[in-house]
Amino acid sequence: MTLVEFLAPLTKKRHQDRILAVLYYRERYEQKTALTVDGVRQGLKSARAKGWAKVNVADVLGKSGHLVDTSGVQGKRRLWNLTDSGREHVRSLLGLPKADVEVEHDVGTLEDLVAKIPAADIRDYLDEALKSLQVGALRACTVFVWVAAIRSIQSGMIAKGSAAVTAAVQKHDPKARAVNQKDTLTEALNLRNRCGHPGKYRPGIKKVSAFVEDITSIVFA
Repeated sequence: MTLVEFLAPLTKKRHQDRILAVLYYRERYEQKTALTVDGVRQGLKSARAKGWAKVNVADVLGKSGHLVDTSGVQGKRRLWNLTDSGREHVRSLLGLPKADVEVEHDVGTLEDLVAKIPAADIRDYLDEALKSLQVGALRACTVFVWVAAIRSIQSGMIAKGSAAVTAAVQKHDPKARAVNQKDTLTEALNLRNRCGHPGKYRPGIKKVSAFVEDITSIVFA
């Protein structure tokens, strides 16, 4: 979805609503958590918002109360971001589903996770999962998170040496992952298979949200 399309339903709304929507779009779809006044104005221009050239963006933001906050400066220009109340306001204006709240939570979880992963190959898979989740490609997100998880496990095993891993498996090392975690990963693999193979299966946001939580807590924590 382009910014033009995102703001289209707000043609007859107030300047404030369109400005908040620009902040929401940049954050939600482009990972820009804060914008300067010029950044917001450029967004209005790009979206061809009605009367964008005459809008006093700084004044509107300054009068938006609890819907916005500031998060530092860029050069000498103040950075503006939405608060939780601001995000809810935009969702209400545009009739966005409540599931978006869960998506945003999981996007944040993955963003924090990706930033901590030193291995480039694993990080790339999680980046793909993040992009997929942001555009609602839930099956693709599920597959990429699973691939990253397996790659992480594989790398950890290889680092110990093939002989050591073989010995541990043969002896049923008591330090191996608990059975309940193995069961959870098995269930996650089943979901991954349903998402990755041709078929009519379409996971819901709650299903994928639970999947992301299970994988990140068991494998990456």
